[in-house]
Amino acid sequence: MKKILVPTDFSKTSITALEVAAEIASKSSAEITLLHVVEEATPDSYNITGEWRTTQDWSNRLFTLKLLEKAKAQLEKLVLDPKFSSVKVNGELRLGNAFHGMRTIITEHKVDLVVMGTQGQSKLEEMIIGSNTERVVRHAKCPVLSVHKKPAKVDFKNIVYATAMHKDEEVFTKILKRTQQIYDSTIHLVRINTPGDFQRDYVVKEYMEKFAKKLRLKNYTINIFNDITEEEGIIYFAETIDADLIAMATHGRTGFAHVMAGSIAEDVVGHSKRPVLTFVVKH
Repeated sequence: MKKILVPTDFSKTSITALEVAAEIASKSSAEITLLHVVEEATPDSYNITGEWRTTQDWSNRLFTLKLLEKAKAQLEKLVLDPKFSSVKVNGELRLGNAFHGMRTIITEHKVDLVVMGTQGQSKLEEMIIGSNTERVVRHAKCPVLSVHKKPAKVDFKNIVYATAMHKDEEVFTKILKRTQQIYDSTIHLVRINTPGDFQRDYVVKEYMEKFAKKLRLKNYTINIFNDITEEEGIIYFAETIDADLIAMATHGRTGFAHVMAGSIAEDVVGHSKRPVLTFVVKH
């Protein structure tokens, strides 16, 4: 791992993500790109009297310029913060849409990992931060580590790997094995049995053992956990073993398929108190 991206809006949540990223970077000798995207004031917006503006004016440009100046100062302050002096942090300021800015940076910088906060302090922040995190989890071409709050210690010794045991998870497993090497971790493979998708223990265990051996996993356990839904099962199983990290692949459904089927990974990211590592695989 060489490059970590941390999107920031300077909220407490995004600072927490930066703190976690800094500890990961120090372990893996990676450098951090700290990204802030200023959304430009659009000409097609309502003014305070409710009139519709159809042409760009200087007041919008001035407002955007002020936002850029303020963001530049905040970004520089974070980059130079002595707290992060042990790792290399580069500031990146962009103008445009936050989500598309992240996607562009991921491609341009060949990012290996994105570290993001999952919730804001206010209802508005929760809506904005949460929706952006979900979109990145669904579309990013690299692993995404979602952080609800900073763990007491960033030391991923016990990793829950919620797997569907598809062959298309092989790339994600390589990422997971690299994480295991860095932290000398134990991987806890888990399959969630639900009322609508139930299989006998001995059948699942045999299949999981074959899956683990095929991927040459080491230092792992095999687990079957029963719950009403897969999302709840993953979260509660992680709690029962006091896991440091939940890892899972997502098929990144979009459009109508996403509305119909939803995403287990996104639901776990949204509700887990523990860090969640996700990666979009093709199926």
